[in-house]
Amino acid sequence: MTGRVAGYLAQMRSQSEDHPSTGRWAHAVVVVTSLVVCGACTISPPDDEAAQSSATSNSSPSSSSTTSSSPSTSKVSSPRPVLSQGDVDWVRVADEAETSVVSIDVRGLSQTGQGSGVVIDDNGHVLTNNHVVAPAAGGGQIQVALSDARVFDAVLVGTDSESDLAVLQIEPTPSDVTALEFGDSEAVVVGEPVMALGNPLGLSNTVTVGIVSALDRPVTTQRAGGSLGEQANPVVTNAIQTDAAVNPGNSGGALVNSSGQLIGINSSIATVGASDGGPGGSIGLGFAIPSNEAQWVARELIETGVVRHAYLGVDPEDATVTVDGVRRQAAGITKVIEGSAAAQVGLEAGEAVIEVDGETVAGEQSLVAQIREREPGTQVVLTVVRDGQSRDVTVEFGTRPDGP
Repeated sequence: MTGRVAGYLAQMRSQSEDHPSTGRWAHAVVVVTSLVVCGACTISPPDDEAAQSSATSNSSPSSSSTTSSSPSTSKVSSPRPVLSQGDVDWVRVADEAETSVVSIDVRGLSQTGQGSGVVIDDNGHVLTNNHVVAPAAGGGQIQVALSDARVFDAVLVGTDSESDLAVLQIEPTPSDVTALEFGDSEAVVVGEPVMALGNPLGLSNTVTVGIVSALDRPVTTQRAGGSLGEQANPVVTNAIQTDAAVNPGNSGGALVNSSGQLIGINSSIATVGASDGGPGGSIGLGFAIPSNEAQWVARELIETGVVRHAYLGVDPEDATVTVDGVRRQAAGITKVIEGSAAAQVGLEAGEAVIEVDGETVAGEQSLVAQIREREPGTQVVLTVVRDGQSRDVTVEFGTRPDGP
């Protein structure tokens, strides 16, 4: 899998298989390319029959946050030296981080599911993937198990299918709950060591280590709906890619750096195992939602219950442009919406975007991922090309009109 992940297919399938730890479980997957498949959380119907699920990312990634009362007041880490694998005390990192990662069990009206989550504040808020809790969207029961095996009920605070994130509230909140500190995902670099924590295949308190293998990877998965058969639109994530082993059940779990700070929420994997009828598993290509995005989405869900999304106001397409005599991939603009942020700064059809704040844009999904990662009102610099010449345009994202 070289260059950017391209040709994502919005196709998802669900399979069930006996497992010694989880009994009957369905493994939802999303086809990423003709040979690569993306794993999702463990979801199955209560009667143990295989059923199609709308969940589409890894099953137990978890997210974490600081010990402040809410993500909006969490401390973001300062720049730090990047260590090599051999320089990291992973025993210490695991010991400190795993107390903030929980296992999630969901029992809905027609489905059940398992996944992971991360405690993000002292009030017992847990951040996870929307597709993990989707089976309970129409009613049901959600329970979380702490690392010491204590089990608590949890209620949904809010969900955001657009980012595939959700927030739960542990009830009652244990007095000794430990929140995980948010790190700065903008400070992450390719090659730095990371650890994934979660509940893969129902095996709680599991940790795996690896490195960040790519950044700004535009990953497309199916959006989790509230019920079987509901239309599921794609979720586009400007993901952190890692080779740390991530498997079904890791969705909603934590990806942490060498300091034990949360830098991503594990949400999807690529695999070649599901196309032949098997469940599929890690092949060293896992994807996490960046912590900076997860933090502001969690804040919005806790404070208002809904999430507003950024809006540029263009219809993009995959394109190739020539800049200073060199051909390169880009996001071509086919239409500019009247009155939008793009129109206000003079963007025009026929131009192409090649960078957002210095980060490469290599096609339609790459631009969409860059926009969806950011909050409304965020100001960015777009590098735009017309007739072989590039220019920088400063634009402030608006709020998308077709949603909360």
